[in-house]
Amino acid sequence: MFHKILLTTAAIAASTVTVSAETIRWARAGDAITMDPHAQNEGPTHGMNHQIYDSLLQRDMSGNIIPSLALSWAALADNPNVWRFNLRQGVSYHDGAAFDSEDVVFSLNRAMADGSEMKELLSSIKDIRAVDAHTVDIETNGANPLLVNNLTNMFMMDKGWSTANDVLTPHDVAKGETNFATMNTNGTGAFMLVSRSVDEKTVLKSNPNYWGKDIYPNQVTDIIYTPIQSAATRVAALLSGEVDIIQDVPVQDLGRVSGTDGLNVATAAQNRVIFFGLDTAEGPTSNLKVRQAMNIAINRDAIKKIVMREQSDPTGVIMPPFVNGWTEALNEYPDYDIDAAKGLMADAGFANGFDITLNCPNDRYINDEAICQAAVGMMARIGINVTLDAKPKAQHFPIAKGGEAPFYMLGWGVPTFDSHYIFNYLVHTQTDKRGSWNPTGYSNADVDAMIVSLESETDLAARDATIAKIWSAVQDAQMYLPIHNQVLNWGMKTNIDFDVQPEDTPHFQFLKFK
Repeated sequence: MFHKILLTTAAIAASTVTVSAETIRWARAGDAITMDPHAQNEGPTHGMNHQIYDSLLQRDMSGNIIPSLALSWAALADNPNVWRFNLRQGVSYHDGAAFDSEDVVFSLNRAMADGSEMKELLSSIKDIRAVDAHTVDIETNGANPLLVNNLTNMFMMDKGWSTANDVLTPHDVAKGETNFATMNTNGTGAFMLVSRSVDEKTVLKSNPNYWGKDIYPNQVTDIIYTPIQSAATRVAALLSGEVDIIQDVPVQDLGRVSGTDGLNVATAAQNRVIFFGLDTAEGPTSNLKVRQAMNIAINRDAIKKIVMREQSDPTGVIMPPFVNGWTEALNEYPDYDIDAAKGLMADAGFANGFDITLNCPNDRYINDEAICQAAVGMMARIGINVTLDAKPKAQHFPIAKGGEAPFYMLGWGVPTFDSHYIFNYLVHTQTDKRGSWNPTGYSNADVDAMIVSLESETDLAARDATIAKIWSAVQDAQMYLPIHNQVLNWGMKTNIDFDVQPEDTPHFQFLKFK
């Protein structure tokens, strides 16, 4: 299903339809993995689904939390373990069915089911109850002051539609499963799905009954989305006017795009960090000194200068500066030191190095494969012979997540803007409810307990102290090798007024034409 297609400029032109001034022709390197809103926790997938589905609350183009299907929310005064959400009335799904509290209960329970990649975000939830048609209570295991931060990508599905189409649970992408929701949608969002051809083109049209039509600009009537993996082809499409906006202008083409009449490049720091993961349970990388050697063999400044053309922010921690828990001390990265790295390798018993495979995506992050190629050369300097295996993200992610890769690249955005999100996915021991993206073999019962405690700690000073302790343990374990925080570069026509969103998610109901 997830086949690789490199569209030429001519093919893009041939595939487009007649467009109006209100049509947005949108491109980026990779496609959404699925249209099932709970099956994947992945940026481009959320980016597409945000056009079609709504969450109870969302982040706007500046990253601030704003009302969506919930108009207001608060913890109950007499029971801080319960958050009450007052829902927006008069909202309809694309098929005309009314949105109500039963859909919220159904959707959140679906998001916690097997096959869902969203369940870690809801790990503190004990119960979800419909108080009446437009009021929902969410009870957590202990007071959770940050529950709302976990709901911005939690999309609401119609219970009736899901029942009729046998999609009561998400499909498990890693197992190759599909369901009706893989290719079909029914949301309450600003746009409706017209057609979809995976890795080729997705067409959306505006929802005439959208609840937010008088709240947001809503000037876009149609969206034509084309994933274009080839950087050269993607830029050529923008320069020729065949697309209106691309989210990932290659760093080598920033000057070319910004210097072209009729085009702008908008830049902003992204809430995402790029890093390598290592197997701590088996093989040479199970030795801490080997992991430490690999960390100081990475020349982050060279990657920034040569590979990223100064469009990155090197870091020593797998946490972007937006996130609660970030400090300048954690952000400091180690000096590039080949001699010290060789010494560590010798101390670990690997003076002559070893062979290893680096699994890397080639259509997900900015210059992902080029960063991996640079790492191959850097590791060679300390005797590690790296074989690079670069694949499209749809093939790469199951390998990385499934623990099949002893050395792999991953990027991690933090939609909650809090360290707990990173810990719950990337640090906690892998279980059926937590640690789903921690295939490193790292497991620490004390750290696990501290991670869970963050979900109900209402003393924010004490909570921050626990966060600091967990980061200390993570840094000591060195199961991840941080590289840099990404910088976003969106290229677009000058008649478009659109902010760069820190999560790299364009909410097109906010777009205005000049």
